[in-house]
Amino acid sequence: MQRLRLKADGRIVEVLDGREAPLVPDMPGDTPSRKTSTTPVVRDLRLRAKLTQAEFASRLGVPLETIRNWEQGKRSPRGPARALLTVIAHEPDMVFAALARRS
Repeated sequence: MQRLRLKADGRIVEVLDGREAPLVPDMPGDTPSRKTSTTPVVRDLRLRAKLTQAEFASRLGVPLETIRNWEQGKRSPRGPARALLTVIAHEPDMVFAALARRS
């Protein structure tokens, strides 16, 4: 079982043998330089979920413009949004199911 910890700045880290290691979304064809940019990561997550920008925004509970800004590199997800996207990268079905139950 993987142990994760949410840091105050919104990062999620994996706890390995008592030490923390950064948890970065794994994408097909990832290279170290590509993992530093969130622009392709957000777009890839949305495309892997087979959702339009509007559907993705609705499921996350954020404005459509936010998704557009992330994908175009005008803004980067921070704090809770960044943490949520990291979890979506690893367990998209679980996250979308949990978000669908919110009131």
